[in-house]
Amino acid sequence: MKDFLHISDFDKATIMKILDRAAEVKAVIKSGDRTFLPFKGKTMAMIFAKPSMRTRVSFETGFFLLGGHAIYLGPNDIQMGKREETRDVARVLSRYNDIIMARVFAHQDILDLAKHATVPVINGLTDYNHPCQIMADALTIIEHVGRLEGTKVVYVGDGNNIVHSWLLLAAVIPFHFVCACPKGFEPDAKTVLKAQQAGISKIEITNDPTGSC
Repeated sequence: MKDFLHISDFDKATIMKILDRAAEVKAVIKSGDRTFLPFKGKTMAMIFAKPSMRTRVSFETGFFLLGGHAIYLGPNDIQMGKREETRDVARVLSRYNDIIMARVFAHQDILDLAKHATVPVINGLTDYNHPCQIMADALTIIEHVGRLEGTKVVYVGDGNNIVHSWLLLAAVIPFHFVCACPKGFEPDAKTVLKAQQAGISKIEITNDPTGSC
């Protein structure tokens, strides 16, 4: 797999290896050591069809601290799918950059980018899922609880892209996931079914937040 589009594209061992490696790199950076520069001489194109301060700062700062240079492309720089076809954007950016990160609206846009790009594509968010956010959340749980496997995670809110990525993670790593959402705002039924049929985790979707914990 060259791309990071859905958490469930990877097996448990790979996901845990990514999280372990993230913890190691975080410790190196927090120690003040600035000699670990795996992305020295590399560039990352960051497509922001949907702007976000936190996503931009985290990706741009992180890539810089690891030796690379990130290029911000805002909503008016490309207008992907309008001014330029997605496949053309993917091909052009692949010629100039080593990685593409994209924060878009339609999930199909990230799939099309990955299909036509010759460099790795990272899903920074789509209307369907948000894998990087959930990987960061999982790392935080491991740091504070000591493990992810076997924990209980309760999400209260509408069944959005965050919930979909939690469900996809629950299809790979065993834990108890509860989504308490208002009636009529449940997560995508197919994604819920995928997580349940994986038989890895206990999955609950409820409209009653008071009994979810």
